[in-house]
Amino acid sequence: MALSDVTGGEPPQRPQLRGRVRLRRSALMAVPAFAAAATLVVLTAQGAIAAQFAISGMPFTVTAERLVGRGFEQFGGMDQMAEDSPNAGDTGGQVLVVVSAIKEAELTKLCQSVELGGTYLHISAGGKGTPVTATDLTTDSTVLTGKTADFDNIEIGGDASTFTKAGVKGPLGVFGQQADKVTITKLRQTNWATTAVKFRLPDLNLGFSSKGC
Repeated sequence: MALSDVTGGEPPQRPQLRGRVRLRRSALMAVPAFAAAATLVVLTAQGAIAAQFAISGMPFTVTAERLVGRGFEQFGGMDQMAEDSPNAGDTGGQVLVVVSAIKEAELTKLCQSVELGGTYLHISAGGKGTPVTATDLTTDSTVLTGKTADFDNIEIGGDASTFTKAGVKGPLGVFGQQADKVTITKLRQTNWATTAVKFRLPDLNLGFSSKGC
């Protein structure tokens, strides 16, 4: 028996997913700003593996003298703050980001800092000859720059749901890129979230500072 037979009318219509439509438009509008970046990012639609937790809404800076990544994927995403976050402002608690996934990463002279009311929580590692290493690393960024960016066997314009280089499947219909290897010198990112299955930081130093990275 159909639902219309029980209710005596037409079956209820599903509500339009306005958020998805708005996100697609916002992502397309973001293309010109990111196209000039070294990684040739083009954003579309909603992200698949953007932060799997509610972000604080406080961006943090990450720099490295050199990043070497084996198994690289990149596409657009959306991070969400906790409900009623004081950092939401007029964003609705959402941040449009570039999701970068790397299967195996090495970072030389890593620095990470976040501003906390006029001072900075400052973390450094990998600066004494042994690089920082990470497995299944993802970063959700709004800014990514580098002095040079080299890619091995890059594919630009692929559907993110078909990607295999980093072991991550993005959403169906989302424009992205993947490569066997990426090397970026003088890396600088503004990140909203980072995840990794394993993260090793030799010569770790954590403390407060008057300056960020």
